[in-house]
Amino acid sequence: MLRFVLSFFGAIFSWVVTAAFFAVLTIGGIFWIYSQNLPSHEQLASYAPKTISRIFSGEGKLIDEFAEERRLFQPIEEIPDLVKAAFISAEDKNFYHHHGYDIRGMAAAALQALKGDRLRGASTIPQQVAKNFLLSSDRSVERKIKELILATRLEQSLGKDQILELYLNEIFLGQNSYGVAAAARTYFNKTLSELSPSEAAVLASMPQAPSRSLVRDKDRLTERRNYVLNEMFQNGYITEAVYTAEKAQPLRSVQNGDYPAFRNQLPPRDYFTDEIRRQLSDRFGREEFFSGGLSIRATVDPDMQKTAAKALQNALESYDRGTGVWRGTRQTIAPEDLQSEAAWREALFKAPVPRDIPGWYPAVVLALGDSDARIGIEGIEEDADGHWIPAKDVQWARKRLPDGKLAAKAKVAGDLVDVGDVVLVRAMTDDNTGKFIRWSLRQVPAIEGGFMAMDVNTGRVMAMQGGFSYQSTDFNRATQAQRQPGSSFKPFVYAAALDSGFTPATIVVDGPIEVNTPQGLWRPKNSSNKFYGPTPLRTGIEQSRNLMTIRIAQEIGMDTVAKYAEKFGVYDKLSPFLANALGAQETTLFKMVAAYAMIANGGERVQPTLVDRVQDRFGRTIYRHDDRKCDGCTMGTLPPGASPHITSNRERVLDAVTAYQVTSLMEGVVQRGSGKGVNLPVPIAGKTGTTNDAKDVWFIGFSSNIVAGCYLGYDQPRTLGRNAFGGTLCVPVFNAFMRQAIKETGGTKFRVPPGGHFVKVDRFSGALLPDNASGANVIAEYFRDGTGPGDGIGSMMVVDGGWKISEDLPLITTSANAGAREVTTSTGKKKVIPRKADFNTMSSGGLY
Repeated sequence: MLRFVLSFFGAIFSWVVTAAFFAVLTIGGIFWIYSQNLPSHEQLASYAPKTISRIFSGEGKLIDEFAEERRLFQPIEEIPDLVKAAFISAEDKNFYHHHGYDIRGMAAAALQALKGDRLRGASTIPQQVAKNFLLSSDRSVERKIKELILATRLEQSLGKDQILELYLNEIFLGQNSYGVAAAARTYFNKTLSELSPSEAAVLASMPQAPSRSLVRDKDRLTERRNYVLNEMFQNGYITEAVYTAEKAQPLRSVQNGDYPAFRNQLPPRDYFTDEIRRQLSDRFGREEFFSGGLSIRATVDPDMQKTAAKALQNALESYDRGTGVWRGTRQTIAPEDLQSEAAWREALFKAPVPRDIPGWYPAVVLALGDSDARIGIEGIEEDADGHWIPAKDVQWARKRLPDGKLAAKAKVAGDLVDVGDVVLVRAMTDDNTGKFIRWSLRQVPAIEGGFMAMDVNTGRVMAMQGGFSYQSTDFNRATQAQRQPGSSFKPFVYAAALDSGFTPATIVVDGPIEVNTPQGLWRPKNSSNKFYGPTPLRTGIEQSRNLMTIRIAQEIGMDTVAKYAEKFGVYDKLSPFLANALGAQETTLFKMVAAYAMIANGGERVQPTLVDRVQDRFGRTIYRHDDRKCDGCTMGTLPPGASPHITSNRERVLDAVTAYQVTSLMEGVVQRGSGKGVNLPVPIAGKTGTTNDAKDVWFIGFSSNIVAGCYLGYDQPRTLGRNAFGGTLCVPVFNAFMRQAIKETGGTKFRVPPGGHFVKVDRFSGALLPDNASGANVIAEYFRDGTGPGDGIGSMMVVDGGWKISEDLPLITTSANAGAREVTTSTGKKKVIPRKADFNTMSSGGLY
């Protein structure tokens, strides 16, 4: 019997051992098979996660962020122990004691599942790292086996802290937040070191279900947070007193309105930072920009940017209201959403209307009275009397009817708006006291435009506004809109002429021209539709004479004009047609302002930039705009009286004397010509531009250190009206900006280069005057050494570009405010010239 029992148990033992052997062999074989061709875990040693690229102002203030995955990488030594403890307690309590997988944890999870208790994850942190970095997220036995193998290998090649660093920076925690640092800012607007134990426990609760909402699933998240706090207490990371106190805390978050959102602390995204995004994505690649963790130091001056935006917005809105057409936002809220304040506020919050215009608020029309309209305003509390749009605020506008025609001018609010309409409003206040007067209807203008300002010496763009509202349309009209510059292109024609032998006193015919073209006979005209006879070069640019400009271009050749336009960067290639001398070919405001800067700085090439410096995630500088050499900048001390010396290595694109002559001519434009609306306390030079039918209006001007430019026009070009000129629409924008800019940067007289001398001449005839001459007709022109009045092209005859004209045409044109006067013609005869049209009635020249 004993022998039988021993034999029986021996057989069972043999079977068990054999089965165990084959089981181990099978499992080993399975692990061996799956261990082949696994992704390399060694790459994690050089982990470079996708991180946020951040843009800072010149003062180091964060102004914008761009990211595909919102992640702020934190080295493990910078992650507080409290945060580490929360995640270890929630996800892998034996993290510091196992070798990649936790047998006890897996057994406990299986036991809980059998008992029907709450399921708990059995994956360790190394397993989750292996899955997140190297494997897919599919639920399969195959993936689990690979996960275990890779976790073991990770433990062998990386330390515990390295594995935890990878985990805490990579893990997705909802709301497009990757890693604990980004999540802390998303949910609590705090740094990691500022988190309380309960807040750290909330973050550690998110990996279980990242899609949970802190608003909708608040109770479930509170329960999970308390579980994590209990685990932290049981594992010895917090005391019982801390556990009890933190568990009693309500779940506060940004999403529940307990903390301000971090994004709200940044200025609204605008054209400037978005243009940085566009340019650097082209330079470094989109992937690197959005994921490379770049640190970008922008050239923007935040105060100047606000001034530029306000100046352009005021001009656009003023013109739009002058048209008297009401368009509104074309957004409505359904009647059922107007039944309660909570409902209309939620619906209004979702309305896609711009919210980046200072002082403007989205609102909804709640009711119409006999003459007024009651509105509910986003972010403004209701009061007993309500908020109203009175009848007198709408009587400037007419509503467009369904058939496209305009209705009669509104008399009451109901003539413009209906119940449920989403509108934009601003508070009208007393200019002297600031006292509230009433709410006023506003609308995004149909007309658009661009503005840009930069340093003439460094190319640093300090302000850029690409339209009325970035949130309304992100198309940047300063850099992307291709427009005809009109007469604002003429300074480059005159620069080419001065380099070709002309002087400021050269006489050019202002008379009729006919040109045969494939499209038919072209008869260009001055904007006044008049001819003024032989006229000095200066007057030609001051009064923006189209016919003189065409004759100059014909005389020197359009190939020469094209060469200068391309050298200045106005065009990549200018077609050599005479009409292009009047600015008929399209370019951008960005290129035009940069080209004017090269005239302003004395003729040296300057590259416009929105970025001073770019650093990678490791702090290494990978781009720097200013590459000039500075002798003495790195020295700790300098000898008494000495200063650092910066060596300029910039290319010269225009002769310095020519650059000053063109600047002087453009000072005349501002003082006496089409840009005389400029009213600033420092010397200013500039040029207006008005294209054919006034479809675009321009003004670009500069002081000794700042150049700024503006253009206005419809995105689908159409006329702005008979009274639209660069001098009337764009000059006020320039004035408003430069008044503030000059307070910071000042301005001096334009630097006179060597190589020339001043001579007094009659600005109407170009004739030489004695040194003691004075009067409205006297001007001191700067001539290149070796030349003077009567020298150079036009010294022996009047320049007519090859078109034959009568020699009896008058030699001069008079000032706009001067009376009739007697002049000498080119044949020596005396002739009385009548008073001419007032300059304010003339545009700056057009494309005719």
